[in-house]
Amino acid sequence: MATTLNNDFILFSTGQTIGASSSATMKNRIINGGMVIDQRNNGASVTLGAVNPQYSIDRWYFQTAQASKLSFQQNAGSVTPPVGFSNYLGITSLSAYSSVSTDYFTFAQRIEAFNTNDLAWGTSNAKTVTLSFWVYSSLTGTFSGALNNNQSTNGASYAFTYSIPTANTWTYITITVQGSTIGTWSNGYSICVVYNLGCGSTYLTSTPNSWQANGQYFGVTGTTSVVGTSGATFYLTGVQLEVGTVASSFDYRVYSHELAMCQRYLPAYYGYGQVPGCGNFYNTSQAYLSINFPVETRVPPTGIYTPNASVFSVGIPGLVSDTSLSSISFNQATTLGALYGVTASSATSASAGSVATVRANNSASLFYFTGCEL
Repeated sequence: MATTLNNDFILFSTGQTIGASSSATMKNRIINGGMVIDQRNNGASVTLGAVNPQYSIDRWYFQTAQASKLSFQQNAGSVTPPVGFSNYLGITSLSAYSSVSTDYFTFAQRIEAFNTNDLAWGTSNAKTVTLSFWVYSSLTGTFSGALNNNQSTNGASYAFTYSIPTANTWTYITITVQGSTIGTWSNGYSICVVYNLGCGSTYLTSTPNSWQANGQYFGVTGTTSVVGTSGATFYLTGVQLEVGTVASSFDYRVYSHELAMCQRYLPAYYGYGQVPGCGNFYNTSQAYLSINFPVETRVPPTGIYTPNASVFSVGIPGLVSDTSLSSISFNQATTLGALYGVTASSATSASAGSVATVRANNSASLFYFTGCEL
């Protein structure tokens, strides 16, 4: 019979620990901390605008006050990740920009409150957590970030610093944070893990390593600005936030599990093949189709996005030729599925009531439903 210690199962033959620190109960509160899932971009490079928030790889987003100052890409620069990882998020500065007081440049993840309620933050029973991650930069010096609730009312922030002593080398960082006894941590999302990429003074504090009643501190005064150096790079992977005072090994999750966790916030469909769902034409070129989501979403989506509707086609089962689409549009949704509309670029041989199918005709075909993120 196997021995159990703290919910960890030990194999007698190898001594290997399975489910260390009860990872089945979500040891790591960060989703996609290994930067593996990139449903929106499929590894493409993206230049950031000034629309906020701007979601990048799954569950992670940027806030940027100025457009065209940063780009991001999964595995940008093609450097070798730390041992045990295959992916990272790469950020590149596109100019030497000096931030004014009200500027903000951050990379962050908001954690759903359901996944942190056991921490009891905002009460006298608040639990201590440890943040750990691997970072690689062309810059050296003292950098900063924060844990906050990003709120102006009942706000709370804990700004921290960390050091990158050697350029272009992966450095492992651990930061232990006593749980917050102030602030509100249960409004949709709770903890926001923030990396400061060059914020102005409005969003920086000169008092690190302590909780402050301001939910919008993103870093520490006088720390390194990534946007301040043209061509500077900042790479990140292995981000983990866990209960306790010591960082433990990274919580590797089965890929299908990690993907499903991401799909709660972003139901996306891409690649060749028939798009899930079915429907009917209501004239010779337009149809509605219903689709079931792969997992139940956090809230009902409110929109749909595709970078190029023409790589999809609509057709009638049994006919040889499909017709490319001119548009894909949102109609309505629940947390379990949605109804969306398609318009063919020209009239098909369909009549009202004909069965409609949609196919993706390109490996880069992509559409996803929006409005489920935090």
